Amino acid sequence: MLNRRHLLGVTAAALAAPAIARAQGGAWPTRGTVRLVAQFPPGGLVDTIARLMAPSLSQALGQTVVVENRAGAGGVIGTDFVAKAPADGYTFLVSHASVQVFSTATMPTLPFDPINDFTHLGMLVEASNVLLVRADSPFQTLGQYLTAAKTRPVRYGSSGIGSAPHLLGAMLSSEANAPDLDHVPYRGSAPAMQDLMASQIESMIDPITTNVQMLKDGSLRCLGVSTPQRLPALPNIPTFAEQGFPRLTSAQWLGLSAPKNLPAPIAERMSALIPQLLANPQLRLRFEELQTLPRNPPPLGPEFVGIIREQIVEWSGVAKQFNISIS
Repeated sequence: MLNRRHLLGVTAAALAAPAIARAQGGAWPTRGTVRLVAQFPPGGLVDTIARLMAPSLSQALGQTVVVENRAGAGGVIGTDFVAKAPADGYTFLVSHASVQVFSTATMPTLPFDPINDFTHLGMLVEASNVLLVRADSPFQTLGQYLTAAKTRPVRYGSSGIGSAPHLLGAMLSSEANAPDLDHVPYRGSAPAMQDLMASQIESMIDPITTNVQMLKDGSLRCLGVSTPQRLPALPNIPTFAEQGFPRLTSAQWLGLSAPKNLPAPIAERMSALIPQLLANPQLRLRFEELQTLPRNPPPLGPEFVGIIREQIVEWSGVAKQFNISIS
């Protein structure tokens, strides 16, 4: 059972007698569509997970759940939209570490507080970051790659300044004493991949999700993964931790969140649904295909909030160490 008093900072007033619930005149949800906001464009990881989850949520709630894309500013626009939405149980967010953690770590100001402006209900899945090179690259191992970066420029692309791949690359360069590991930021993963395949850059750090097929068909080679254990789809690829870099173990999580002060009965019901949804065999199969996997058991409520807090502290320190900031 989740602790009602501590569930994500729900206020005492909300716990006692939520006015919103009274206005609805009974059980929730009863009035119209529930929105599931994806703060990135269609086709990306957040949108994909949101659209996988929506039908199961609809069935569980007995109400239509629609995915609404509100992209822009690296996910900040859609996240801020949910932060300022009514806490009535009809607007939820597929929250993402790239915004809640990495934007917080690298942007001096945000229009929302990543903890206090949300009711964080639970973690859904995690996607590992991977270091990729072309199949014809001379780098067969991480060791060869880092040895080269100690004597000459070796470029790695990322989805942008301040992104998780950027910070992971900066940490790898520092811990491996490879000063010539040079970051090349792009406006998203797609243009970075285009330049990698065109030999404009030597490598790329990116979530595995959108690269599974190219790894399977042999177009790309993976030199390391950022999860604590090896990935089922890449059992022969060692983790960064196995190769001497235990700090490079951060996957990018996706979660389910709502505006702050969500009434406790709604928050408890939605949190309780998360393990049930993640246990759905059809959903699990799709997660495995994407190599975007849930924890077992998934962190819920205060545990999830604790993870977000810890990661903000950790990655803010990394951003400060390497002077990574987005104005």
